[in-house]
Amino acid sequence: DLLEEPREMENTLPQPFDRSRVAGRLTFDNASFRYHGSENFALRDITLDVQPGETIALVGPSGAGKTTLCNLAARFYDPTRGAVLLDNRDLREVNVESYRRLIGVVEQDVFLFDGTIRENIAYARRRCSEEEIIGAANAAAADDFIRGLPDGYDTVIGERGVKLSGGQRQRIAIARAILADPKILILDEATSNLDSESERLIQSALHELLQDRTAIVIAHRLSTITEADQIVVVEDGEVVEVGSHDELLLQGGRYRDMVHLQMQEGTAT
Repeated sequence: DLLEEPREMENTLPQPFDRSRVAGRLTFDNASFRYHGSENFALRDITLDVQPGETIALVGPSGAGKTTLCNLAARFYDPTRGAVLLDNRDLREVNVESYRRLIGVVEQDVFLFDGTIRENIAYARRRCSEEEIIGAANAAAADDFIRGLPDGYDTVIGERGVKLSGGQRQRIAIARAILADPKILILDEATSNLDSESERLIQSALHELLQDRTAIVIAHRLSTITEADQIVVVEDGEVVEVGSHDELLLQGGRYRDMVHLQMQEGTAT
């Protein structure tokens, strides 16, 4: 019955992306999106141009449309109006599987399966060497804690990684993304709900992961995204501000209000 279910997006289009020729420019061209059965648009008239190797950070209140924007970038959905393009090619005109192979996603709720740490990292690439797995773990600041476990890389971590801490699970997920070597990286609240030490280690790992690749980052903690090339403030499905951290502070708009609010909350605690 499962095999007879229709595919979400049939691969009727023959032209795939040639990975070696992908620069990584991601463009939202007046893109709007409405979920099936909903009368309201979750996103309205989004126009953004992310240059190859740039990192853009999406900030805004819960429900503003940040995750929906990432879902369009990953082509989990197609826009209701407008288009999303990679290197000026409409994603709807290209083989979806070839595009998905260019994407890496690290979310707040990490997906790990009941196998060894080695298997969970190597899941990113079917044919990889032991050296590549260890190299990815090193880059994700995970090698030290892995080697400290009773069975090292052969440690079985339990369903969804229940035998690991939140920070350890997140570093395994980052190691997996590093091994995949994606052209486009999506980080959705990758450092939320972690203690300060785990966040410090993960920030170092993320810095390694973001090098030379196009990235979209969602973060509530503004301290984690101040170095982004562009910060995009999203409210009620619309882009209300775009600029660097310093530029947006000088503008005195919604972003500066958010920064001041978090600073006050930090002082209060």
